[in-house]
Amino acid sequence: MTYTGPERRRCPRITVRFVVSYRVLEEVNAVDISQTKNFGLGGMLLTTNRIFPPETKLALEIRLPLDPNPIILIGRVVESREIVKELIYDTRLEFLAIDEKHRGIISQTVDYHLKKK
Repeated sequence: MTYTGPERRRCPRITVRFVVSYRVLEEVNAVDISQTKNFGLGGMLLTTNRIFPPETKLALEIRLPLDPNPIILIGRVVESREIVKELIYDTRLEFLAIDEKHRGIISQTVDYHLKKK
């Protein structure tokens, strides 16, 4: 089901695939790897292999083309919805804090992809 209502995000999102490793903040050894479905300065949508309750905090490591080093963030789950029964979930995240360096890199990445459209 695709949302067709008015855009409520404060920051634009781009539909791109970036590699993301993620884990529940408190689960140090349970890292999974996925890809973004969309991405912006305020958050992202990624595919996960399990459902997460709203408010779950995830530690994220994202690789962007404009920086050779991964960007490390904390995200809060807004929604996690089953796409393929007991296998694939779309998980929407809001970023909780981004330092200025990484804010600039994310902003440049989003601007670049928006201009390509």
